[in-house]
Amino acid sequence: MVGKTVFVTVGTTHFDALIAAVVEEATLKILVERGYTNVVLQIGDGKVIPKEHFEGIELSYFRLKPSIAASFAAADLVISHAGAGSCLEGLEAGKPLVAVVNDTLMANHQTELAEELSNHGFCIFCYPSTLQSTLANLDIKQLKKYVPGNPKLLAQHLDSVIKLMP
Repeated sequence: MVGKTVFVTVGTTHFDALIAAVVEEATLKILVERGYTNVVLQIGDGKVIPKEHFEGIELSYFRLKPSIAASFAAADLVISHAGAGSCLEGLEAGKPLVAVVNDTLMANHQTELAEELSNHGFCIFCYPSTLQSTLANLDIKQLKKYVPGNPKLLAQHLDSVIKLMP
């Protein structure tokens, strides 16, 4: 099926609430209405196994791969858990990002990261319970392009500081 693709990633563990929210009939209807025809889910070691088809949209899943760079590259939209690695990989791939916070985690850094990225206009963030309304109101044109930092600049700065030291 040719059309737009959504890539959903939970990272290296599991986030069943996110997968369950994505594969709900109402969520899939919203995606179909927005022109998406494929949903690829990286489910980690989760227990929620998606169906393969919903009217107008094909679903596929995998657990883990050595690299998911190709999945990011093929996506028109990324829905990711709000872990730092997954968010940055999606943004560095130049994809519109919906970061979904796992609010069941203790000492949750995900909220802070997702809020910060959202405040700077790089992503939209939500929770599994608000995913449908977020997707229904999503305007990816409002998102800013993320430009990764240049680690060489830091190295050059450190080199200059070290040269000045006695």
